[in-house]
Amino acid sequence: MKTNKLKLTSIEEITDKYIGKRGTPKREKFEYELKLELLGEAIKQARKERNLTQDELGKLIGVKKAQISKLENSLTDARFETIIKVFKALNAKINFNVELLNNKVKIA
Repeated sequence: MKTNKLKLTSIEEITDKYIGKRGTPKREKFEYELKLELLGEAIKQARKERNLTQDELGKLIGVKKAQISKLENSLTDARFETIIKVFKALNAKINFNVELLNNKVKIA
């Protein structure tokens, strides 16, 4: 009796194949954009859970509705300060991970 075995492929392998290996410029850009998209989605989800419109959230932190829309749709690089204000206004806990790479620091 012949059995068909499926070859499983990890997300990492697929990303390596179609985007590029970690450390390549194309992969770094992809990872950066993915993180922005996840951040935008987190803002949108938290805002909706608080039953706020984009306009209301904007007023809470002193920006226009268009800026909130751009953040949620990952259309802009937001300042760190703005992101902090958004999550504080949403009464949301913020966690950031910092990972040190194995690169030497060079002083010019």
